[in-house]
Parts: sequence; C-alpha cells; structure tokens
Amino acid sequence: MKTLRERCSAIDLLIVDVDGVLTSGGIVYGSPEMEIKQFNVRDGSGLHLWHLAGKRTGLLTGRSSPLVQRRAAELGIGLVVQGASEKLPAYQSMLAQANVGGEAVCYIGDDLPDVPLLRLCGLAVAVADACPEARAVAHYITQTPGGRGAVRETIELVLRCQGRWRDW
Repeated sequence: MKTLRERCSAIDLLIVDVDGVLTSGGIVYGSPEMEIKQFNVRDGSGLHLWHLAGKRTGLLTGRSSPLVQRRAAELGIGLVVQGASEKLPAYQSMLAQANVGGEAVCYIGDDLPDVPLLRLCGLAVAVADACPEARAVAHYITQTPGGRGAVRETIELVLRCQGRWRDW
C-alpha cells in the first residue's frame, strides 16, 4: 500500500473533471444559446503554477461547452475531451496521447462517472462535496468543495510532496 507522499511523487499529468470540480456544478442558462459557468481564480492560478513546474494538464468532461474550451485555452491546457458519455475510453486515449501510465496521473472527480478513472490512476482525488462512491475510492479527499479551490489544493499537495512548491 503506497503512502500519499509516494503517490504524489510519481504524478506528472493532472486530469480534471469540469462540472463539480472546476466549477461548483451549477449551470445557469440565460437563453437557449447562452450557458454560464463560474470558475475559481485560485484554481486557475494553481494550474498556472502547475504548468510552471513543468507539469501537464487535461480536462475530461461528459458535457460539451464552448466555455470549457475557452477556459482551457486561457490556462494553456492542451488535452481537452468534452462530451465523453463514457469517460474510461476518453481517459485511456488521453494517457496514450500524453504517453504516460496511470501511475503518473492524478485524476480529480466528483461523481459516479469518475469512479472507474479514480480506481485506475496513481492519485485519485475526490472533492469535498463528491458523491459517497467517489470519496470511497479516493486516495485523497479535498477539504475544499468543487469550484471553490479544490484543484489548487490538490496542486499544492502534489507539488509540496514532490519538493517543487515554493513561495512564488
């Protein structure tokens, strides 16, 4: 059984679910063409620091939204899969594209479609307000809920365990 520090030490690729992780999970419709999502600035700054540390990031979501592509572009996230009704094949494709094994992946999820991926990755993270099934298989449960800085919390944890966090 690996310790949390040992799991963190191997992480090179962070794959994040969107709704419920990068956002609080709420979706606001302003009109048939307008969807509104709220992203947390601290998550964004954490992802910026992650990339400065030479790490890679992917977004994997079951829904499709132009807002996700826009946020990914703003943050320099190259691996983006949207509309994945089955997340496992999309996850496997992302790993092949990044040329990494599961032990080098931290996956952050919050709901039932994330559970198979949480079971396969090197560091499984569930946000504080994740469903019980996701929390049950996680190696780490954030103190922060989804959309409120849980991604940043995870990034700090991993980089601190790797000795790569500094007072920026």
